[in-house]
Amino acid sequence: MKTIVVGCGRIGATLAYSLYKRGHEVSVVDDNPLSFNNLPADFQGRLHEGDALNHDVLMRAGLANCDALASVTNNDALNAVVAHIAKAEYKVPNIIARNYDPHLRALFEALDIQVVSSTSWGAQRIEELMTDGDFRTVFSAGNGEVEVYELVIPESFDGKKISDLIRCTTCKPLSITRAGRAFLPENDTKLQAGDLLNVAATFDGINETRTHLREGKKAG
Repeated sequence: MKTIVVGCGRIGATLAYSLYKRGHEVSVVDDNPLSFNNLPADFQGRLHEGDALNHDVLMRAGLANCDALASVTNNDALNAVVAHIAKAEYKVPNIIARNYDPHLRALFEALDIQVVSSTSWGAQRIEELMTDGDFRTVFSAGNGEVEVYELVIPESFDGKKISDLIRCTTCKPLSITRAGRAFLPENDTKLQAGDLLNVAATFDGINETRTHLREGKKAG
């Protein structure tokens, strides 16, 4: 796959190197030649010094026939414009942009650009780890708007139905692993202590489920 990474800071360099190690053709664009020092010494992709908004720079990087582009500088406006050019003018099939400032995320959404907001996602994950260790995140979709959590069913919910634990519309049970075997549950499926329950939920939804779990433990 022919890929372009715009921005060679820590994220860009890590991404470019990972793509290179997986066998992809990688072109890296940055206006600061010193930024290429972030790449490991054995990186053998193509380096392009210059302004990513310069047409010639993007052409040298291979924008006209690339398969994927990631614009991951710390400048939201630059990331949005480069991603928009790649999408609207060159029909690049796979485009990802980094959102540095969460307050500017609407800019990417208005342009219908797939965006990764490391700041928003990171803050949410840290909050989850700080506030409750009973739920482990096993998958994050988008920028953490919906995540899949794994929780161990305590003794206080042994014999109760899933609907006794999950009552909100923004929290959906996905699977139960019991004695090493997984199956798809229904709302009236009875839980057993020690079950591993996977739940897809929004942040508000999982907090409501946490509350029900704690209330059940206290009652037990």
